[in-house]
Amino acid sequence: MYPKYIAPMGKRLKKLKRIKKIRLHHEGTRTLVLGALLLLAANALLHFCIPNQFPFYIFAGISICVYLILANFFQCPIRCFEGDTDGIVIAPADGKVVVVEEVEETEYFHDKRIMVSIFMSLLNVHANWIPVDGTVKMVKHHNGNFFRAWLPKASEENERCTVVITTADGTEILARQIAGAMARRIVTYPHEGDACFVDEHLGFIKFGSRVDLFLPLGTEVCVKLNDKTVGNETIIAHLKTSSSASNKEMKSEE
Repeated sequence: MYPKYIAPMGKRLKKLKRIKKIRLHHEGTRTLVLGALLLLAANALLHFCIPNQFPFYIFAGISICVYLILANFFQCPIRCFEGDTDGIVIAPADGKVVVVEEVEETEYFHDKRIMVSIFMSLLNVHANWIPVDGTVKMVKHHNGNFFRAWLPKASEENERCTVVITTADGTEILARQIAGAMARRIVTYPHEGDACFVDEHLGFIKFGSRVDLFLPLGTEVCVKLNDKTVGNETIIAHLKTSSSASNKEMKSEE
């Protein structure tokens, strides 16, 4: 008589665990507080100064929707990647894959790399995660324009911050945070020389943006155009590491 109740209870427990893992990012504290005060003031003005309450109800409904979208934007989910991170590149952001192609990287590598770009809309969480375990070799911020983040020129002309991470076997990965048309602030947490790990935050970009990854040629890319990604969960690629190469040689010998 009990089995039919077990499944719903399991789902509720999973939902409760998920809710406990959701928190608001500290980068949004000031924006959320000021936004709440301004919306409350505007609603109070309409409520007490206009006899007809219909405009107040309309504006109040719009205010709630706007604030919920704003709160969703500043979500900071606590996520832990489940599995071995050796030779794995994890999605640095929530969003949609808008570029997967071989390009010439001109800022750091000055050679051909595989570029994977993730575009974050206003409805996505804008926290960014470290994509690989390793050591931070370079962090460099560039001032620039604010073109729409999905445009190709945004990668080189928009305000951006470039982070280069060296993995344990010497492979270098470049992650680039790019501000979009509405974004006006890029925050990057790691510093040069820091040890960094998957599950840690790379930074935060406010209001519409994109993250580019530049991977070595020969990397096995696991995503394609228009795929949805979940930061610190979706596997973007498998690196061509020395350990994976030796495993292939052993299999071929067998």
